[in-house]
Amino acid sequence: MPFLGTEALAAGKLNRYQLRTRCDPVFRNVYVPRGAKLTPVDKAVAAWLWSGRRATVAGLSASALLGSRWIDAKHPAELNQPSQHRTTGILLHCDTLWADETCLVRGIPVTTPHRTAFDLGRRRGVETAVIRVDALLRATELKIPEVRPLLDRHKGVRGVAQLRKVLDLADDGAESPQETRLRLLLTSADMRPSRTQIEVFDHGQFVGRIDMGWPEWKVGVQYDGFQHWTDPTQRTKDIEQDVEYRDLGWRVVRVGADLLRHRQGTVVARIRAALIANGCPM
Repeated sequence: MPFLGTEALAAGKLNRYQLRTRCDPVFRNVYVPRGAKLTPVDKAVAAWLWSGRRATVAGLSASALLGSRWIDAKHPAELNQPSQHRTTGILLHCDTLWADETCLVRGIPVTTPHRTAFDLGRRRGVETAVIRVDALLRATELKIPEVRPLLDRHKGVRGVAQLRKVLDLADDGAESPQETRLRLLLTSADMRPSRTQIEVFDHGQFVGRIDMGWPEWKVGVQYDGFQHWTDPTQRTKDIEQDVEYRDLGWRVVRVGADLLRHRQGTVVARIRAALIANGCPM
């Protein structure tokens, strides 16, 4: 959607009056149709065009182009380039990138999934970093072992100690930031789930998929988003599914947003009780 104004004028697609009245400027010489709501991907493309198509898209912008979800469109676009002529709305980096740390997405140079994880995992705030790496793992075929060699390759960069911790905590099974937060809560209580996205079957018949848990003890944890409580059809399905899980010997603890935010001790206590009830030594 973003385009260079000079190119549109040269191609005769718009005249200067139309450019002023029908389009909104994003960055210098970069426009979008008037009233367009920019996504993180749109902002990444716009920033790359602003660079004269010379920069490499990096950070959260790279993650967005690689398919990650849950990126707030309010964040600035991010580029990696030697020139540091700053502009509002673009965060510029000048990091050293090896040849195997960039790839093309839609014809745009972008940091690879393993390099993007290396960058995002070093940013301050372990929880946020894990959420972002989880999302990248989910969106791509990236595996954690692919990131670790960069720790030796780029010795001395900031945030490596945190990155090691983030890589230990990350998991490709998180389907939302809240699932990551819930898993991190349990991990901090020495109850890290042994599996995520657990598929449950009854004599070969698929019953359902549990967000996280311990299949060896038949204890699962489901994070229920807003629709699980407000959509009657979804709520009925959840109740019926819980009966099936229970008939198969599973104990499933459901956690909502309010419980996760304000009553974390209760969450941990309920899940610990379910584990103990199913024979897990605690």
